[in-house]
Amino acid sequence: MKNRAMKKSMSWVILAVVVSFLSIAGCAQVQSETEKKVTYQTISSETAKERLSTEKGIVLLDVRTVPENAEKRIPGSILIPVEEIKTQATVKLTDKSVPIFVYCRSGNRSASAAKALADMNYTNVYNLGGINNWPYETETGAK
Repeated sequence: MKNRAMKKSMSWVILAVVVSFLSIAGCAQVQSETEKKVTYQTISSETAKERLSTEKGIVLLDVRTVPENAEKRIPGSILIPVEEIKTQATVKLTDKSVPIFVYCRSGNRSASAAKALADMNYTNVYNLGGINNWPYETETGAK
């Protein structure tokens, strides 16, 4: 009798451990699914230049200030200052799947803007870095 009660008690303990484990494992999987963040990639000037000359639909995004953009910019780029990314991206960048090459002066603001875009579920974002490292054609003047 005692042996049977002990086996029954042990079965309940094992069942409780298995159920607890499955509950924790299920929560961990749900948590990891929600923690998955869309990220951005880094792209070199050379690769960006080649893709810009061979692919259509790439958005070249300058996230500097209006005066910096007028002083020098990469041809074909659009301007959304980094401070305005969260409010202007959805207006000016309506397709969240097109490739977006983000640049600034040195690379700091472009990294911030690329992260913000990725956090807004843009799925094809590239940090081009700074125009200071762009060895190709640039243009000047207000748009």
